[in-house]
Amino acid sequence: MNKPNLTDCTLGFSNKIATLTFNRDDVRNALTGTAITDDIANTIEWINRQSDVAVLVLTANGSAFSSGGNIKDMATRSGDFAGDVSELEERYRRGIQRIPLAIQSCEVPVIAAINGPAIGAGFDICNMCDLRIASNKAKFGETFVNLGIIPGDGGAWFMQRLIGYQKAAELTFTGRVITAVEAKELGLVLDVVEPEKLIARTMQLAEEIASKPTASLRLTKRLMKMAQRTELPDFLDVCAVMQGMCHNNPEHLDAVNTLLEKLAK
Repeated sequence: MNKPNLTDCTLGFSNKIATLTFNRDDVRNALTGTAITDDIANTIEWINRQSDVAVLVLTANGSAFSSGGNIKDMATRSGDFAGDVSELEERYRRGIQRIPLAIQSCEVPVIAAINGPAIGAGFDICNMCDLRIASNKAKFGETFVNLGIIPGDGGAWFMQRLIGYQKAAELTFTGRVITAVEAKELGLVLDVVEPEKLIARTMQLAEEIASKPTASLRLTKRLMKMAQRTELPDFLDVCAVMQGMCHNNPEHLDAVNTLLEKLAK
């Protein structure tokens, strides 16, 4: 298994779990001016080719999960924020917008282990994942309006699907930063733990998921995403075909026999 070549992230793999760690604490794991975007996209492309990967965990080294865009570059209209409207449009499309498309295409469940503040696009990455576990040091903010910009990475699409339009609108229109506890109350995160317990709690969840038959897990992930955009009759047709695939997969018979052995004891 040849892992992808990464620049600003590290990638670990054990027990069918891939862990991608943002590794640019010097800029609070900013997504602009670094190679983190490329590393995310390349890792997910790699995962989708590896049938033995069952779960992807996204986390970060340092004090922050991700500060989003580099504000210093915004102030000087340099780097990713230089140019006229057409240049910026192209840069967003070929740059940070690759993240939501990559995460949305990931064939395995994605868990965010949020070690610290997740602001702007950093917050949006969390909301792109399937599940979120947060340290009590984490904070969240859809802060684009505070800077006179919009969620150019698609954040306005993701959050309202998690917590409904009205609450998402309040957080987006005010740019208010919330604690991990409030994020859990809103349903944005599944659990909040002490910082030293974050990875252990995340891996506990990841290992439980990874213990399931991998082929059916990937198909179930596809169905969960498809259900958001498909009419019920069409969805049921797809379910019937995928169920036929599962019944003919050796993993299914292995799982059934394992359960029968447990019941016989």
